Amino acid sequence: MRLWLSVVLAVLAGAALLLALPPYGLWPLAPAGVALLAAATHRRRLRGAFGVGLIAGFVQFLPLLWWTTFAAGWLPWVFLSTAQAGFLGLLGLASAWTSPLADRWRASWPLLTGVLWTAMEAFRDRAPFGGFPWGRLAFSQGEAPALRLAVWGGAPLVTFAVAAAGGVLVALLWRRRVTVAPVAGFLLLAALLIGGPALVPVAKADGPSHLVAIVQGNVPRLGLDFNAQRRAVLDNHVRATVELANQVAEGKQRRPELVVWPENSSDIDPIRNQDAAQQIAGAAAAIGVPILVGTVLRGDKPNEVKNAGILWQPVTGPDLAQTYIKRHPVPFAEYMPMRPVARFVAGEKVDMVRDMVAGDHAGVIKAGPVTVGDVICFEVAYDGIVRDVVTGGAQILAVQTNNATFNEAEARQQLAMVQLRAVEHGRPALMVSTVGVSAFVDTQGHVQADTGFNEPAVVLRDMRLSATTTLATRSGHWPEMAVCALAVIALAGALPLRRRRRRMAVAARAAT
Repeated sequence: MRLWLSVVLAVLAGAALLLALPPYGLWPLAPAGVALLAAATHRRRLRGAFGVGLIAGFVQFLPLLWWTTFAAGWLPWVFLSTAQAGFLGLLGLASAWTSPLADRWRASWPLLTGVLWTAMEAFRDRAPFGGFPWGRLAFSQGEAPALRLAVWGGAPLVTFAVAAAGGVLVALLWRRRVTVAPVAGFLLLAALLIGGPALVPVAKADGPSHLVAIVQGNVPRLGLDFNAQRRAVLDNHVRATVELANQVAEGKQRRPELVVWPENSSDIDPIRNQDAAQQIAGAAAAIGVPILVGTVLRGDKPNEVKNAGILWQPVTGPDLAQTYIKRHPVPFAEYMPMRPVARFVAGEKVDMVRDMVAGDHAGVIKAGPVTVGDVICFEVAYDGIVRDVVTGGAQILAVQTNNATFNEAEARQQLAMVQLRAVEHGRPALMVSTVGVSAFVDTQGHVQADTGFNEPAVVLRDMRLSATTTLATRSGHWPEMAVCALAVIALAGALPLRRRRRRMAVAARAAT
């Protein structure tokens, strides 16, 4: 393929991958984007294939991660987007390297594409600095039948299926001659993606129902000055909870058994600040049930903080035994890795980033009759963190987040991750945000009672507890690691074919 045509296909691939994700949600474009990128990199020289993949990555990630500019400015946005695009560049290189395998065994193209995409995402989810899984193929399938595959193999299996479907498309369209094997594979995968509800039964919550309330208190102003509004934000959540208590007293609402506030609903440490503690205690006493409060606790050192979810009892106050400290702080936003180097590059601005101390245990919170799996903000994107709360005994999932420094697009992207986690582990889930979007999600991935963005809201819903253990929960990361091993085998297996092709090319030139 001519280079200009590969570049055009790469741009189209990146656009398709972007539009498949929220807030656009055109999920059928995901396999199309995979197919376009596979075609653009097939048989290219390695350096050119890396460049073509990088172009697709820029087209996808620069718009997808635009919301990071609201909190961090344009330079971190460019750095982060470039890093993520680089992984698509590596994928393009790997696709070009394995082209001889696809040429020799055309029917292997779907499997090969699925394996390479899954391995690339496994790498991107973990490195550097713990990885950044945003924009995975699996997170584009929140409204698609393929989401149900998560109950068998989590996000990696959903990604594999979508990528394999893209591999089928490129295998069918690369040549005019159509063989039986790719057609059969395409029909099988199409049935799996489109007829998923009939083929893959989701886990069902089988426990008793309990009424849970989520409080979206809202903030006075969106943007970087969120922290300057700390007391106003706390007051908003206290006021909304007290109003709910008044409605319960008047018989207009049922009394919930648990109230969940979002991340940073009290950005003032209520353990050390008596005024904040009194406000929260007043709200808990008024509603008469525990409140899971998202707060920031001061650390042992002056510049250290902890992002926490703490259960506040209506009579006894904060239950320190039922406290979760965020385990995966965001690098360069919640802590500064390599601070001396960062200070040399960016100057004294890096000192504005405090050192957030990571927690050391899963967020399993026992709130009376409900055991909550607490996950804070971006942690919902990481497979292992969510799985740990489920294996630790969580009966429902609660994602506490703060989108006040981002926008609705970021909130919708995060909600799609909650949908996948609910299906993956067979746990009803909720997402509660300071400004939205807040919502409940059932074990089929259906979003229920979602709120608007940048407006106050209180939503109550019965959540049925679940103790189901899905295949995805039991198997953990081992299937993904097996796919990564297959990717290594494929990369190694292409080497002798590439050498043979090179020898044949040399012989052909010598003959002429």
